[in-house]
Amino acid sequence: MKTVKPKQNYEDKVVKETDLLDRPMHRIWLLDQARNLLDFFLPSSINPKGGFFSLNQHGVPVNSLNPAGQERKLHSTTRMVHCAVIAHQLGLPGADDVIDHGMDFIWSRHRDQDKGGYFWAVDDIGTVNPLKQAYGHAFVLLAAASAKVAGHPGADQLLEDVTGVLLCKFWEPEFGATSEEYQADWTPFSAYRGQNSNMHLTESLMAAFEATGENKYLDMAVSIAGLIINQHARAEGWRVAEHFDDRWLIDRHYIGDPMFRPSGITPGHALEWARLLVQLWELGGRASTWMLEAAQSLFLTACETGWDVEKGGFYYTLDWDNQPNQSDRFWWPCCEGIAAASVLHKVSDNPQFQQWYRRILGFTSRYLIDRKNGGWYAELDSALLPIENVFEGKPDLYHSLQACLIPMLPSNGSVTQHLTSTRYCDLLSSDAKGLF
Repeated sequence: MKTVKPKQNYEDKVVKETDLLDRPMHRIWLLDQARNLLDFFLPSSINPKGGFFSLNQHGVPVNSLNPAGQERKLHSTTRMVHCAVIAHQLGLPGADDVIDHGMDFIWSRHRDQDKGGYFWAVDDIGTVNPLKQAYGHAFVLLAAASAKVAGHPGADQLLEDVTGVLLCKFWEPEFGATSEEYQADWTPFSAYRGQNSNMHLTESLMAAFEATGENKYLDMAVSIAGLIINQHARAEGWRVAEHFDDRWLIDRHYIGDPMFRPSGITPGHALEWARLLVQLWELGGRASTWMLEAAQSLFLTACETGWDVEKGGFYYTLDWDNQPNQSDRFWWPCCEGIAAASVLHKVSDNPQFQQWYRRILGFTSRYLIDRKNGGWYAELDSALLPIENVFEGKPDLYHSLQACLIPMLPSNGSVTQHLTSTRYCDLLSSDAKGLF
């Protein structure tokens, strides 16, 4: 396929000027966006009966008057805890109550107190979806690690419990990655193996390593990255294969859930992996030199193949010939692109990373940020107008909040770890050396 480079924009011409992240006003803008996002989601998301509501475009709880529709999914509960820890570290009032609220719901409602593990979805009455998925358990680990950094009294028991489940039920040492999903009684649900759950587990494992200092977490993260990226993505021309069988062979014909398991290639996951690999490279003592090469190659390949050069934004999915498969634009690939471009710019002198940081952030500012109602639009159609084909309302704080904060922090650790020792005035300075 003949590739077309993005048309030259203003940001290409000013790349030699002072970096955006050297400018205090740009950092103030990022902090303002982070605060606005937290104001939109908290405390509106708090469900007084436990867990959290999903919010519509106006920030009103979805199905708040319909008990049958008030299911709480595990990844939503745990991500909100992680974000509440970030709010706590930024010093925002009310964040501690949100952490307590979420941690209690994870432990008392999502956790299977009989057979262990964590249910995918529960409601006011009981369990709605009893599947035990690696994807959800990865975020339980992230919530536990983040809560530990914040000193929450329930963090250690949650961290110990979910670590045990991951090691005993999901981890497959012969492959160096996790299996995917089980019935409530731990009967295997399918032979499917997925990179998405393992990618998020890599993020969570690094957070757990930072919170505890235990090398087992870092070793598992390195193992997963080696399988999915150094083995498979490298062989596929730095494209991240999403779907595998139980021998970790690529399934190119898989068609699954359009939200979590879409067919084909998802450029946003290559961007996400690029960010994670820089962090893993930093945490691992820079011994694995392939990680930095892989991070840069994944990012640039995703931008070359996945960015709409005419209208902007990342296509959600591509086919195996790099043609748009699902042309709608979701907010989270732009979030991951912003974060990845910023950390790659910190470890590389390649000017393309600053150019892409400006380009993706410019698209996000123009099309994704809802300045009237608050929050960021989750989904745009090919005309760049908000739609709700896959996502209802504004379902997530995690991606957008981290996109606003990661650029201001060093590349060698997680958001929660660095914010522990960061003052507001520090965030306004690009002189990260000596501050952290």
